[in-house]
Amino acid sequence: MSLSVSEIRTRLTGALDAMPASAEELRELDAALGDGDLGVTVKAGSLAAAEAIARLPPDAALGDVLIAMGKAFSTANPSTFGALVGGGLLAAAKTVAGAHAAGRAEALAMGRAVAARIAERGKTQLGDKTVLDALVPSLDTLEGSDSGDERALLDAMIDTAERQVRATAALQSRKGRAAWVQERSIGHADPGATAWLRFLQAWRG
Repeated sequence: MSLSVSEIRTRLTGALDAMPASAEELRELDAALGDGDLGVTVKAGSLAAAEAIARLPPDAALGDVLIAMGKAFSTANPSTFGALVGGGLLAAAKTVAGAHAAGRAEALAMGRAVAARIAERGKTQLGDKTVLDALVPSLDTLEGSDSGDERALLDAMIDTAERQVRATAALQSRKGRAAWVQERSIGHADPGATAWLRFLQAWRG
């Protein structure tokens, strides 16, 4: 399983262009826990990231693609989630600097870098009811699978993310505005974790 930068750019653009369809769902989830701006952040950030990819030269390396995406996502609609995702993408870019193709190992390295940066900058960990609660377990699934088929790997990652999103509903939020509502956060799925699930589904197509 290996994709060229050109193939990755096409797949990313398709996935990012599909993300605004989830904006209202994410807004509603976030409104139950915080200020309800996540839908706007994801929609604006995704479209800006797609535009940034389109502006890159044809010979851009994968790291350049991630840097452009990270900067665009974080500035399109300034928010905590936007800053965390943007910073994560910039960290991921360092793992594939100069690369013009990526396979499973590179995908895992990029994902781990994103998760580590989000954990560091957000001062959060698994169980805090954040995007990490779906992101990290889905990466564990990618790492632990012995399948070489991209579709099978994606399906497995999506299955894991779906289970984890459902599981976040039982958790009390510990970070961000969602932490302010304390016990009232229980019973609602985490919007950030849901956004990661929707991205995986959009990438699968």
